[in-house]
Amino acid sequence: MNRALLRISVACLAMFVLLLINMNYVQAFETDKLAGETGNVRVFNEQFTYQRGAVIANGDGTDVKIAESRLVKGTNTYQRYYPEPTAAAYAPVTGYDTIYSTSGIEEAESSLLSGTDPRLTVHNLTALLTGKQKQGATVELTISPAAQLAAYNALASDGGHPAALVAINPSTGAILALASYPTFDPNVLTTTSGTQLNKVDQQLLTDPSQPLLNRAISETYPPGSSFKIVTSSAAFSTGLVANTNTLVQAPSPLTLPNGNHLVNDGGEICADGNPPIIQAFWMSCNTAFGKLGISLTAPVLRNYSNQFGMNRSLSIPLHVVPSVLPEVAGWTDPSLTAFSAIGQFNDAVTPLQEAMFSAAIANHGTLMYPYLVQQVVGPGLAVITSHQSAVLSHAVSPAVASSLQSMMFQVTHNPGGTAYATAGPQATGGITIDGKTGTAQNGIDNGNLNDAVFTCFVPGSGGQASPIAVGVIVQGGGFGADAAAPIAVKVIQAYLAAHR
Repeated sequence: MNRALLRISVACLAMFVLLLINMNYVQAFETDKLAGETGNVRVFNEQFTYQRGAVIANGDGTDVKIAESRLVKGTNTYQRYYPEPTAAAYAPVTGYDTIYSTSGIEEAESSLLSGTDPRLTVHNLTALLTGKQKQGATVELTISPAAQLAAYNALASDGGHPAALVAINPSTGAILALASYPTFDPNVLTTTSGTQLNKVDQQLLTDPSQPLLNRAISETYPPGSSFKIVTSSAAFSTGLVANTNTLVQAPSPLTLPNGNHLVNDGGEICADGNPPIIQAFWMSCNTAFGKLGISLTAPVLRNYSNQFGMNRSLSIPLHVVPSVLPEVAGWTDPSLTAFSAIGQFNDAVTPLQEAMFSAAIANHGTLMYPYLVQQVVGPGLAVITSHQSAVLSHAVSPAVASSLQSMMFQVTHNPGGTAYATAGPQATGGITIDGKTGTAQNGIDNGNLNDAVFTCFVPGSGGQASPIAVGVIVQGGGFGADAAAPIAVKVIQAYLAAHR
């Protein structure tokens, strides 16, 4: 054979071999990548031809379907549907599933809901061989419908203030409610018309009330006096304070190292200026805890805030914006540390973090990792994943937690406590709630009131674990006792009523 022809033949053979290798590689290793390409029209159209898995709220022991796919009448096309009239109440949890994008649980568990997860391969292959239709898995959530609806209704009736609430089972970390207001109806985003979707999407994105913002986990606020839980925990744990009757200095005002002054709300004087820490707590004396913060120092405060879940990223599996006591310029300045100790300066928390403060104390000092998904069940009813509770941290010792419980009890049960009128026995129908209020300066100079904060839990009784811990933040709501505490009470009442 002519040498030139031989070279050409070898080159062609080599290219064919490389082509075969590439084809096999693509089919074996890049299937998922190609399927996920936005320009893949076949995959884009295929998503409407099968039933996406349902999302179920099962926190009260019965299944309540909060998202499902329904066959459009007269077609072979499925469309996502969020049951009315509760779609908006669950939107911060479910998110949305549009023809182009997803959010919330729809995004976090999309591969399972859509049926593309490798763990569903056997079922999909069986369906193909038997002629049955491909179907996504069902995601069962820890959400309590009773608590979730009570939270939404309470937030919506609070004068229209932006607000959010999270409720947790302290002993497991299961999230019982995750509500944000204002919110949106995800059904308006399930249209199969790209033009209509763009119109609705633009309306939601430009709405000044930011209905798409999940304030429960994606926005942070100053915690105000609720952070005194962390400051107290640090004081007890380090031995700075021996017990709840230890006297602490609470001058009015407190002169800071830089010459400025820290005062109590309304210029109030705490007892004789040297109250027991338990009294300083239920009166919420800023000067007492500012003084403790200076003695503790900023690094110690930050260390204990870490133990309560701050300064770290969490996935529930929705992404949670970290709550922080950040290491910024000047953060160790004792004068600024005094403000950090009372939940101001650079402290910033989510409503989820507020619930975690109380959950750690309610669970004898152990903070469980918060989670939303209890289990995922395949189309054949086989359990694909099942959540196992995990410890996030040992925030404080059981002894310190007991001291904090005693102090939080006084906030709601002592006639002089900041939440006695709104979360005490006469306001709860006899339910015992231990809590801490917060009235946080938000730095917004537009005539708005301070942010209202309340974190609390129902203590266990008869050897039983605490059933629920709640965190509420009402932006511009004013006093925590007035605006936030009544919301938490309504959620607790609804949840306990559903679990009698």
